[in-house]
Amino acid sequence: MKHRLAIVTEIISPYRIPLFNDLAQHPAVDLHVIFLADTDPGLRQWRVYKEEIRFSYEVLSSRRMRLGSTQLLLNRGMAGALQAFRADAILCGGYNYAASWQALAWARRRKVPFLLWSESHSHELRRTRRLVEFLKNEFLHRCSGFVVPGRLAREYLHLRGIEDGIIFCAPNAVDNQLFGRAAAAARANSTVLRKELNLPDRYLLFVGRLVREKGIFELLQAYAQLDASVREQVGLVFAGDGEQRARLAQQSEGIAGAVHFAGFVHREQLAAYYALAEALILPTYTDTWGLVVNEGMACGLPLVVSDSAGCAPDMVREGWNGLLVPPRDIARLASALNTLATRSDLRTTMSQNSSQLIAEFSPRQWSAGVARAIGVES
Repeated sequence: MKHRLAIVTEIISPYRIPLFNDLAQHPAVDLHVIFLADTDPGLRQWRVYKEEIRFSYEVLSSRRMRLGSTQLLLNRGMAGALQAFRADAILCGGYNYAASWQALAWARRRKVPFLLWSESHSHELRRTRRLVEFLKNEFLHRCSGFVVPGRLAREYLHLRGIEDGIIFCAPNAVDNQLFGRAAAAARANSTVLRKELNLPDRYLLFVGRLVREKGIFELLQAYAQLDASVREQVGLVFAGDGEQRARLAQQSEGIAGAVHFAGFVHREQLAAYYALAEALILPTYTDTWGLVVNEGMACGLPLVVSDSAGCAPDMVREGWNGLLVPPRDIARLASALNTLATRSDLRTTMSQNSSQLIAEFSPRQWSAGVARAIGVES
């Protein structure tokens, strides 16, 4: 008999569809995903790839509103959705929605196991009020188990007093095969694509929102510190959009070298930007995980990643497939950029190692971790 698992999560993220598709194929799991909204139009520019969905799902009726500086997402129908599915277990992706608390209350009344999909870690820079911290602790200690993506998230729960025996690892993943195939095709057509996308012959790549906390201004300054001879040969490409794009572009005007702003890039073209780059740079101040690192590794890239990114301890092995730098440390970042820009032998080795390591971070590994968490053999 199949275990009926309901996953409660905010939006139909393209990153999550491959994970849910894989879990839906598990012979002992009957999966139903309850989304609180289709997307978040105020923050995300993602396309919603509903045609790729191969799992049972529904989207609750919702309304977004602001209360001061806080954005609220209010839903109707959570209890009814769980009751109709007759869930044997619930995996909830967050505690900061009213619907999450409704799902928790439903599970506790019926003695149904309730697991929190927890990605928070102590390196995050979120400032929370005492009431928020109190409510978070209340939520955590009412859960029956936890699913985490890696080491930092596990350590965070330990600090919150959660026993290790009820914490299960399901590593964050993207569709490695999709990105790998697309990257190989892009490299085979590199001359045409570089011209079409207006890309330098050689470049370092940033992918993400153009906001200050991603470390974009430090990256630009670090690039400016490279020798002119290096900048003549190696450009810097920002693939993404955000509130700081205009200011970043203005600051780049005085820097000799090729600084290119691609704007927001949809998944169909993103693998080409990875494939033609020499390294992926993520100098973030804080990041819950950093799925662009998964994508870059699936495309075979060496990495320069801030040690404050949630993925850093699991996915970046210093000197093996990438380099770790402290956030806001422009000198260390510039040194890392220079190392990868000037050492083709190291880039080749790191590229091979990234391609090897990413196999451990696949949708299959994620679904196996979730299956273990609900007591199902993978």
